[in-house]
Amino acid sequence: MRSEGASCFGVGFTYSQPERQVRVLQDVSFEVRPNEFLSIVGPSGCGKTTLLRLLAGLLTPTEGTIDRTGLRAPQGGPPPMVFQENNLFPWMTVLENAAFGLEMRGIERNERESRAAELLARFGLSGRENDYPYQLSTGMKQRVGLVRAFLCEPPLLLMDEPFGALDCQTRMYAQQELANFWREHKTTVVFVTHDVGEAIILSDRILVLSNSPAYVVQEFETPLPRPRPPMFEGDPEMMDLQAQIFALLGFTLNSRAWAAK
Repeated sequence: MRSEGASCFGVGFTYSQPERQVRVLQDVSFEVRPNEFLSIVGPSGCGKTTLLRLLAGLLTPTEGTIDRTGLRAPQGGPPPMVFQENNLFPWMTVLENAAFGLEMRGIERNERESRAAELLARFGLSGRENDYPYQLSTGMKQRVGLVRAFLCEPPLLLMDEPFGALDCQTRMYAQQELANFWREHKTTVVFVTHDVGEAIILSDRILVLSNSPAYVVQEFETPLPRPRPPMFEGDPEMMDLQAQIFALLGFTLNSRAWAAK
């Protein structure tokens, strides 16, 4: 699968409201490298989701430009996005929702349903294929959305807090499945998260945004060997990286003291 990158040059975005304008992003510049796993962290409400929507082409910058040469799905539309809230079709079953992307690609019904059922089982949803979204918990709905995104095998995948609704155990499993998917398919992933540890476990590179109006404060390479453990307490290198990022976000951690415990 061919996967390409993209670039942001001095990107800004302002929401126009009836009584005022709200500037969310200012002078945001960075590159999305081909085949990399790039995470974006920053304070709550700083504009991370807005930036992701700009990359997808769902919004247009009010300042600067975005080179989206590599940010198109094979069908010519915007790349798949996995949001904080699930976007399942309420009139479709779990299996139909999961296989929807394959259906849009013209995959024959038996094949797409077989592939969807296999991945649903890996996410603990075996036996729920004929249920409808209203019959599922919030975490289950989110897992169906992840399955649908993975089955599309896109050259670029944009993810906005995709694991926020999952319990701890399922979240760790989903992280590992995403890491495996990225490794197997060479997909470019742009991943928004509030969880710094999650970003370190998954990413090649991490961008730290400032408060709104947000800009890129610093970027960190994560040259740690893969596969990475789902938890890294006791690893001095990973703890130090976490401490540096938290410091930029306004926290202080003595990572070496933590690692010594």
